Amino acid sequence: MNKVTLPLLHETLCLDSEKISSFREEGHTLTPGILNADEITAYRQIINNAAYKYNTETRKLEDRDTYGKAFLQIMNLWEFDEQVREFTLAKRFAKIAADLLGVANVRIYHDQALYKEPGGGLTPWHQDQYYWPLSTNNTVTMWMPLIDITEDMGMLTFASGSHKEGSVKNIAISDESEAQLNEYIRKKDYQVTRATTMKAGDATWHYGWTLHAAPGNQSNLTREVMTIIYFADGTTITEPVNQHQENDRNRWLQGRLPGQKAASSLNPLIL
Repeated sequence: MNKVTLPLLHETLCLDSEKISSFREEGHTLTPGILNADEITAYRQIINNAAYKYNTETRKLEDRDTYGKAFLQIMNLWEFDEQVREFTLAKRFAKIAADLLGVANVRIYHDQALYKEPGGGLTPWHQDQYYWPLSTNNTVTMWMPLIDITEDMGMLTFASGSHKEGSVKNIAISDESEAQLNEYIRKKDYQVTRATTMKAGDATWHYGWTLHAAPGNQSNLTREVMTIIYFADGTTITEPVNQHQENDRNRWLQGRLPGQKAASSLNPLIL
């Protein structure tokens, strides 16, 4: 397949102080129009090409468990596709991540395409940082739809303020996490909120400890979303507290040891 000429994403954007303050208080925010129409059209094509090329899920939807029904999950596309690399390592995104976190420099943890198919199930409540053996709370995930989406397509949903508690339960995303964390959210009386619509090229951002979920996809379109996880430069690796963190230490941190800097070849300094 011939390479397409991609728009450069070096130009950075400035967030106002209210947006940053709201993010730190609520644990999440939405930034409209991070990519314009031409940019998102170009990058959607190359991300879709890579996502479907490297997707390994072959089971029918009805034959999968809750996690498998939630989405097609294709990890670290930038590692295998040099054009996706232009997206994942874009300074435009990294600058927003650094500004939200209040740090000078950020590194990549990994990217992932999350495609919720028509009829795809709910994404249970969970905390991303459950999976990460990282010594900092300065972690953030960018979640960007590649097409316009509505609430009934699987809009990301947040429990506002939940990041302040840090790790809530040592539990993976599952039916159990949905039940236990839903009850926790109810008891803590967190406000649960989500956008009703997002345009392609908009993005939400949430801390690694922010509780979040998504409803199923009731539309006849696949919800195409690309995500990138960032963490503050200088972060060290912690002793894994579950098998998922040990797996992440070996895969995304390339086997570096607890106490060492989280700075493997797969965690480049972006900004």
